Amino acid sequence: MKDKSKITTGKEGECIAATFLNKNGYRICETNFRCPIGEIDIIAKEKDTLVFIEVKTRKSRELGYPEQAVGIKKQRKMSQLALWYLQQKKFSDIKARFDVIAITMLPHGDEIKLIKNAFDLISS
Repeated sequence: MKDKSKITTGKEGECIAATFLNKNGYRICETNFRCPIGEIDIIAKEKDTLVFIEVKTRKSRELGYPEQAVGIKKQRKMSQLALWYLQQKKFSDIKARFDVIAITMLPHGDEIKLIKNAFDLISS
């Protein structure tokens, strides 16, 4: 079980990310999309592309940059979730990609890094 401060930090990060995405031309379709195999933080449209977005938030750089936490295991899970979502919504001929938003909450303000097309679909 995650401790409360991590959950709070994560939720704050997702709110910051949603605001950032809206300001940068994304249209948010779903937040915290849950299904039997897991959860996708944010699903949005940018122009004609459906974007599956993983939000990583940290309060310091002690453990490295937030985006470093999106390893191969997380990428594989996100790929499975995206395929599940596309199948459920019956989207077959749609462009899709994976973005990561890395947020570091620092005393002088939040650092927000958007990594477009952060990784490719892993289909195994």
